[in-house]
Amino acid sequence: MQKITAIIPTFNEEIHIKAAIESVLWCDEIIVVDSFSTDKTVEIAKSFSQVKLLQRDYQYSASQKNWTIPQAKHEWIFLLDADEIPTPKLVEEIKTILKTGTPHAGFWVYRNTHFMGKAIKFSGWQSDRVIRLFKRDECRYQDLKVHAEIESKGEISKLKNKLIHYTYKDFSSYLKKADRYTNWGAMDRFTKMQKKNQKIGVFEIITKPVFRFLRHYVLKLGVLDGIHGFVVSSLGAYNVFIRTVKIWRLQNGETLTDPFNK
Repeated sequence: MQKITAIIPTFNEEIHIKAAIESVLWCDEIIVVDSFSTDKTVEIAKSFSQVKLLQRDYQYSASQKNWTIPQAKHEWIFLLDADEIPTPKLVEEIKTILKTGTPHAGFWVYRNTHFMGKAIKFSGWQSDRVIRLFKRDECRYQDLKVHAEIESKGEISKLKNKLIHYTYKDFSSYLKKADRYTNWGAMDRFTKMQKKNQKIGVFEIITKPVFRFLRHYVLKLGVLDGIHGFVVSSLGAYNVFIRTVKIWRLQNGETLTDPFNK
């Protein structure tokens, strides 16, 4: 069987980190790369003798992951966010791939996401997937500040079984994280628009959030998730509105401040 390294990026994940580490104890190496957490994350990680703890100042997700990947001992990487857990069936599927071999360089993994205490089955999240299993020497994340995905020299396939994703801690944490991610999304988009000499106008500020809400609540059947679906769709529209306004402000010379550095 081919060997595998699990990588878990963390920052103040004392709520999730124990379960995340326990879910990858079957891996041959476990690396926790921490961004100098101020809670008990590091203490919990150090309580596992199998864990190799690295620490690095956080810039953005893709940068942190790309810095860590080459430090893995083994060819295969299973990258797990601290708020994710593989189901037992997913673990067995990965073990089978490691045992039998594969021509693929990586695999998409679908996620069952829990938000505000409920598994969200619709609302646009039913198709949520990420590349979490991949070859160390053939794959790297795109150099984007937000929503970066794996770029690969080889073919990417998909797995049948899923990750469980606990994306929500509390509302204050959600809003703070959303502030950071809308900053990053605005900066990525601002850079692209600069190259094309494009400008944000009132039309985009009005229509983009409305379309986002209708897409997730109506077209993606968020209505079937009840009040949670309405909240997910509304918050998605809110984030699009804030990101679009931030692009407009960047185009007017304003700077954005990272809420985690205040």
